[in-house]
Amino acid sequence: MLYEWNGRMLSAAAGGGINWVDMGTGTHYGFATFSSNLGHVGIDTEGTWAIGRPKAVIDWGYRAWNGTTVLGKLLIKNCMKNMQEYPDDYDGVFASASAWWTDHQQLYNLTQTTYQAPAGSSHSIPEKMFDILAAEVIKQCDVQNGVQDSIISNSQGCVFNANTLACNATSSSEECLTSEQFTTPSKIYNDWVDTNQTFVYGHMWLGSEASWLMGNIGLGKNSTISQQLWYPRDLMGLGDDFNWQDLDYSTVQLAEKLNPGNGTADKFDISAFHNRGGKFLHYHGLSDAYVSPDASIYYYDQATSAVKSQGIEMDDFYRMFLISGMETPDTMNAPWYIAGPDQASTINTGTYSTPGYRDSQHDIVLAMMAWVENGTAPSNIIATKFKNDTTAIEVLRQRPICHYPHQAKYNGKGDTDDASSWVCKPIY
Repeated sequence: MLYEWNGRMLSAAAGGGINWVDMGTGTHYGFATFSSNLGHVGIDTEGTWAIGRPKAVIDWGYRAWNGTTVLGKLLIKNCMKNMQEYPDDYDGVFASASAWWTDHQQLYNLTQTTYQAPAGSSHSIPEKMFDILAAEVIKQCDVQNGVQDSIISNSQGCVFNANTLACNATSSSEECLTSEQFTTPSKIYNDWVDTNQTFVYGHMWLGSEASWLMGNIGLGKNSTISQQLWYPRDLMGLGDDFNWQDLDYSTVQLAEKLNPGNGTADKFDISAFHNRGGKFLHYHGLSDAYVSPDASIYYYDQATSAVKSQGIEMDDFYRMFLISGMETPDTMNAPWYIAGPDQASTINTGTYSTPGYRDSQHDIVLAMMAWVENGTAPSNIIATKFKNDTTAIEVLRQRPICHYPHQAKYNGKGDTDDASSWVCKPIY
């Protein structure tokens, strides 16, 4: 083996494909590391591999991870769904912005692509406006945080006045919003609520705007929309005749009924995982423009309700961390690096842990090991922002990421770029 084995095993969740990059990162720690293609060969914007292959869909949904784990253990002797179905597989589980709510998540991602459609409509936001909107959100919300550092520390607490972007007699039509165009960000910033006021999925948070243009929102072009049709067409079996105009609440109901591959991780009672001593660390970037942070909060709240009646305290085995300014997979101006899944590879493939700070305070992998093996639960993880995120040599700023429902607050003195100048306080 290239590195000395530490006696531990790590699986790198696939996210739809074999996670070669995180497999490499794991070996630096000394883990015997493995991943899986979940039983099929394909790309992340099509699902033709599923047509006429119901067993392959089940493998994709959840079964492949257990099979891979069993084989992996034999060789050396997706995380939330695996934890629910097979609580004995792992002592510790990470989840990073998990798309656990598959039957809602995939249809929400399709819905995102339709907000601007058809391209060039009177309600479509002009391309130049994306950066202008993002800058205005930071300008308004940053001031309300109490510390001006171009970081939105409290997205949910920000009162954003979009009227500052309204067109007037002297405005350029490409650099302002008309009354019709205001309806588009309004949809993005509000929950997907459908028939009979049924909650379907959460909204994008303030601070996610920088990823809208190149992400699912885009400009309403067919090329963007087509990338999100794979789930209803191929996995739900609706075929090529299904178009984005056909998407409505009945599509959601059908997705819930079919639940292709039993892929939705909505067994909120995870007491079996707790009872066998398992530990769960879950984090989400608040600037994520693909998987809403609301989805993670919803899961946490539902799981809390499910285990509380059994006398189980969430903090004993499940801790969630919400990271201001972090997108998927990288970030903007905020401290974001905690050596989590996919993070090291955004710097370079030779990076592992947190350069210069390889300890359980700054590295979530080492924090998990400390919790599982020593019983030391992380109250916070110190996130790092490097001056150059491609070299990770000099640190620009650090800040504690508090476990939910706590939030880092400036203590009113000291350097705001120093983690010691921040304390964790309850959000509510």
